[in-house]
Amino acid sequence: MSTIGELYEEGRSCLSFLEGSADVAVESKVLVIKALSISEEVFYSHPGRGVSEREKRQFHEMVLKRQKGMPLAYVVGEKEFWSLLFQVSPRVLIPRPETELLVEKVVELSGGKKEVIVDVGTGCGCIAVSLAKEIPGARILATDISDAAIKVARSNASRLQAGRITFLKGDLFSPLKGLGLEGKCDFIVSNPPYVSEGQWETLQSDIRSYEPKEALVSGPTGLETMEKLVSGAPEFLKPGGYLCMEMGCGQQDDVLKLFEKEWKGVESFDDLSSIPRLITAHLP
Repeated sequence: MSTIGELYEEGRSCLSFLEGSADVAVESKVLVIKALSISEEVFYSHPGRGVSEREKRQFHEMVLKRQKGMPLAYVVGEKEFWSLLFQVSPRVLIPRPETELLVEKVVELSGGKKEVIVDVGTGCGCIAVSLAKEIPGARILATDISDAAIKVARSNASRLQAGRITFLKGDLFSPLKGLGLEGKCDFIVSNPPYVSEGQWETLQSDIRSYEPKEALVSGPTGLETMEKLVSGAPEFLKPGGYLCMEMGCGQQDDVLKLFEKEWKGVESFDDLSSIPRLITAHLP
């Protein structure tokens, strides 16, 4: 009978081809913990614990998926964001650490007040749920064009007990029509598609093969969705209300030009890699 420690070493060997692009030791540990449904404490304290054939088979199936290029988050079905564990699948984009900057900035700007916040293109719900946890009194509306994404986001909100979030299906601002929200929102936030059609072809194969293209690619320039957000947000924001958007590497100058009319206090913020990643602006 195999043990936890032996399964871990087997995983490291099978995933050795990832060296340089991923932390093989961490990935093998994550797969063992998930396949065996054990805690990290058990993983470290009981490496000699026996593994059943069913557990071993489950582990091998997960390793095989990873060997074929499936991102680790999809293999295990979850990804940490804002210290919360979100369920993910190929129906939604995998949350990235840099998007936490958006959550951080909205929390800072809001001062914890009971705000009305709209999350456009919510995906797995990581932004909406994180803001709901940080600003318990906020009224949050989260939109997405994908039925599948809405289902995942709603499940995450329920599982993480995220509070007042209303999920609405539709493209960009269309689900807000008729709700009486015109001129009443404090924040509109979004991690929109910002990859161009040309850039899509240069992305890593695991992204192109598994992550939803519609959540990443905006159009020929990569600015199309952001243009619609900038032009559509003033209808729903109250005076002084903020639009906060993530943007792609190298897009800062082009995105800043989108805010030349109507907007005040336009600022950009770098992520931990010193890449301009977030832009915020408010109405007069």
